[in-house]
Amino acid sequence: AVAEVKLRDDQYTLDHMRAFGMYNYLHLDSWSQDNVYYVDQFGRVMNLSVTLDTALQKPREVFRLPTDLTACDNRLCASIHFSSSTWVTLSDGTGRLYLIKSGKRGNSASEKWEIVFNEELGSPFIIAHSVSFVKSDMHSVAVLLLRVEKDELDAKGSGFHITLEWVTIAAISKEGDHRYEIFKRRFLQGKSVPHYAAIEPSGDGLMIVSYKPFKFMQDEDDKLEENDDAKATNETKDPLYYWQQTEDDVTVTVHIPQDITKDDIKVRFSPDNICVTLKDQLPLVEGKLYSSVDHESCTWIIRENKSLEISLIKKNEGPRWPELIVGDTRGEFIMDSSQCSEITESLMHLTSEVMNPNPEKENPPCNAQELEECDAFLEDSASLCKFDGDTLKVTHVINLGSNQYLFSVVVDPREMPCFCLRHDVDALLWQPHSDQPENMWEHIATFNALGYVQASKQDKKFMACAPDYSYAALCECLRRVFIYRQPTPLSTVLYNRKEGRQVGQVAKQLVATLEANDPILGFQATSERLFVLTTKTLFLIKVNSGN
Repeated sequence: AVAEVKLRDDQYTLDHMRAFGMYNYLHLDSWSQDNVYYVDQFGRVMNLSVTLDTALQKPREVFRLPTDLTACDNRLCASIHFSSSTWVTLSDGTGRLYLIKSGKRGNSASEKWEIVFNEELGSPFIIAHSVSFVKSDMHSVAVLLLRVEKDELDAKGSGFHITLEWVTIAAISKEGDHRYEIFKRRFLQGKSVPHYAAIEPSGDGLMIVSYKPFKFMQDEDDKLEENDDAKATNETKDPLYYWQQTEDDVTVTVHIPQDITKDDIKVRFSPDNICVTLKDQLPLVEGKLYSSVDHESCTWIIRENKSLEISLIKKNEGPRWPELIVGDTRGEFIMDSSQCSEITESLMHLTSEVMNPNPEKENPPCNAQELEECDAFLEDSASLCKFDGDTLKVTHVINLGSNQYLFSVVVDPREMPCFCLRHDVDALLWQPHSDQPENMWEHIATFNALGYVQASKQDKKFMACAPDYSYAALCECLRRVFIYRQPTPLSTVLYNRKEGRQVGQVAKQLVATLEANDPILGFQATSERLFVLTTKTLFLIKVNSGN
């Protein structure tokens, strides 16, 4: 049977359910289609490949995990990710990572799994993604590990956070001997399980779709530097000057030290500039004014409370100045109450006291009645972030708004996995291209009405689509599988009577009911068939006949 690991009592949050309870136990090798793998209860990695449509080979063992899995109390499910056509990353669910050289897979003659690296990496994790790449003549494999960890002392929220560990393992040559060792370990943290997390093919960055943002955890040295920066910005100084304005003049007030007399102050006015100097020091206030003044009518006096008051007469009456000196942020603008109420008045037409003052408007912006319960998302909006591996900073953020994330699929194994988002009633498939800044996310396929249809499937567990986009499919927790084909031309003539028009294309949908009482644990789609895994059975559904 499949090595299913049920959630423990202390894994009670939605994040545990998403990461481990909804884990897909069936692994599709995108590098050799129609080749699937799962881990059984003896810790054996079993392979099942389709050679002929009618003859299914028996599952064959390609690898056996060396450790006894049942001995570890807090283990997670074992996870596999195919980094390239000959490299595999494998986790036994106890916190150990294996890097395996598999040879050409899908063919028992050339497929031989050998461990080239294995190391304990702390608490248990599952592998989210991995890539194999060569950089400056050094072969590396980058792996993304996902953990749900307990907060130390955070009472707010669920009490757990998500850690993504980005490990790079590289072939390091020592005395002519190639050894694979950990080259780099970096950690990101967030408060929700990412919908999508993948490493760029070059190993230079990450893309993450998640409801709550992720950020890199710094080392102690970096943290100290950051704190110094933060301190510097926190100690905000009092404004150097305050200023007010009316339609025709501007008044500037500058605080001056006690011992300054009238003779120590120099104020120079010109049509576009001002300069204020105390004694023989550097100018206190200096720069280009926002707009021209009548410099001959400008004056200044010293008030009793040791402040210098400067009056500037505007050359053009009326327009309000947004700043006094261009680019100077050391002053503060003070608005009097009449100006405040004037601004409020001018904005009044945009607001209203009542919630919906005029419901009978011609075209209301949104009719909430049309939304059904299934259209209300649990999460208001996720965002897609691209991280740079060198600076560890976010370089792109896209707010997905109500474009609900549906599933991801590998179309071309050399590229990043695609993700499918709901756009109104449809589902659109996007292919990331990390190396093409002007075409970073390309829209490659559309599944009409899939966004709408999937929303009504309350029991759905997994979703997938064919790498050639010919169909999309989803399965429920038990038995039922729904298949949605793309529209195809009809061989016969069909009329829509209501609209009196001829229908040229029809998209078929199919429902398959499996003869199984066990819950569905794995689900994978290839261009020709669907693989559905339950605890003890693997079902194959032929969807398209090979052309």
